[in-house]
Amino acid sequence: MCAKNAMDEFEALLKESFEIDTPEEGTVVKGKVIAVEAGQAIIDVGYKMEGRVDLKEFANPGEQPNINVGDTVEVYLDRVENARGEAVISREKARREEAWDRLEKAYASEQRVEGAIFGRVKGGFTVDLGGAVAFLPGSQVDVRPVRDAGPLMGMKQPFQILKMDRRRGNIVVSRRAILEESRAEQRAEVIGNLTEGQVVDGVVKNITEYGAFVDLGGVDGLLHVTDMAWRRVNHPSEILAIGETIKVQVIKINKETHRISLGMKQLQSDPWDAVEKAYPINSVHKGRVTNITDYGAFVELEAGVEGLVHVSEMSWTKKNVHPGKIVSTSQEVDVMVLEIDSAKRRVSLGLKQTQRNPWEVFAENHPVNSTIEGEVKNITEFGLFVGLDNDIDGMVHLSDLSWDKRGEEAIQSYRKGDVVQAVVSEVDIEKERISLSIKALSDDSFTDAVDGVKRGSIITVAVTAIEDGGIEVEYNGAKSFIRRSDLSRDRGDQRPERFQVGDKIDVRVTNIDPKTRKLGLSIKAREIAEEKEAVEQYGSSDSGASLGDILGAALKGEK
Repeated sequence: MCAKNAMDEFEALLKESFEIDTPEEGTVVKGKVIAVEAGQAIIDVGYKMEGRVDLKEFANPGEQPNINVGDTVEVYLDRVENARGEAVISREKARREEAWDRLEKAYASEQRVEGAIFGRVKGGFTVDLGGAVAFLPGSQVDVRPVRDAGPLMGMKQPFQILKMDRRRGNIVVSRRAILEESRAEQRAEVIGNLTEGQVVDGVVKNITEYGAFVDLGGVDGLLHVTDMAWRRVNHPSEILAIGETIKVQVIKINKETHRISLGMKQLQSDPWDAVEKAYPINSVHKGRVTNITDYGAFVELEAGVEGLVHVSEMSWTKKNVHPGKIVSTSQEVDVMVLEIDSAKRRVSLGLKQTQRNPWEVFAENHPVNSTIEGEVKNITEFGLFVGLDNDIDGMVHLSDLSWDKRGEEAIQSYRKGDVVQAVVSEVDIEKERISLSIKALSDDSFTDAVDGVKRGSIITVAVTAIEDGGIEVEYNGAKSFIRRSDLSRDRGDQRPERFQVGDKIDVRVTNIDPKTRKLGLSIKAREIAEEKEAVEQYGSSDSGASLGDILGAALKGEK
């Protein structure tokens, strides 16, 4: 009976041992530290199995291991037995499995996880997330580029998991996302306490070409360059420095984008409020050239008040010159106020108005009919341009070059650079035009020659040349030409060869043309006029008397 009982007990124990699950390789099991020696912890994982784990696997990055005999720990069972009959176990792999379970839950619920940066790798850093190693890209460390990550190493802080793949063992985290979130909360709180028009203190954080970013205590506002001062500011660095504390006014708050616009000039009085009183129309003031463009120059009258001198108001004489050739930046100039538009904050200024109109000065110094001397500046198809005082020109038209020659012929005698004399014939100040005459320097021989002569007059001329088409004659030095058809009333006598050079003949004046300076002369017209006069005096052909009788009687009466 005893033997039977012993057998039953053995079977029960055997059955019990089979019912107990042997731990599977590749799982996490609990064990007890039974010894610490030679830098290792000996752990009893049960089932009559013991294994060894390096003490460093029990330490967090940068910390000393904290493990003592009797501690219960979880380890990862790699193999049940190795060549020495020991279990192959790992605390690090156990922590990793535990961490992955925890991190996957956090990733799914978009929760933050705690970790510590412990190493630097290409493109970023490694982060210990309590057993699992994650990658922190350089761009995700902070909201701004980090030059020195030393202070961040080993410090426990929150991270956001951006991506994870357990099969590949990849985890990507971000510190920047946490900072931006907390910064957004802080911005919202600060912005909530700000109101438009409020005056606050801020610290200049950054300076750009277009303005400066000012820290208002956790939130940045933009102070645009045009809102720094009433005067023109070429670059913000002229009046601001990084780190400087300044007073600014909140101009506008965009609740959606959290953008804040700031102003400094709004805290100062607007100089434009007194512009119309300080700068009456036609008053002259000193100013400083601040900017030069293709269309004119900007002149600062006082801080915050600038006016434009349009290119057309810069010089009386320099019409097609770039403003930069008349004035230079920072130059002090006298300007006249021409127009003020306070609504548009514009002042129109004149530079030339502060100097006398050179055409007025010329008219005073050189009245009409006075003689001037100047250099030929240009020769055109319609006349000469002569340089006069104060950079102005006068023009001698082709018709005013010579009494005797045609203008096209007379202008051939002049060259650029020649110094000539001329008579002032007209000054048009409004049109800025001066007319000169060279021929007026001498008398008009034609006018003198025909003085007293009228159309229809009978004058005596001398033959100077015989030509096929007629004869050339001269009267008091003025030459004219009598065509063949005007040589006689009778066709048979319309022969130039019947005349000789030096002959004196009576002719009738048919035309006087001052422009061409020619007399129209005709022997035929004289003969017809004489015949008409004789008929009127002695009868007509209708009375029965012949023409011969009439002319004979007329000739007889002359005797």
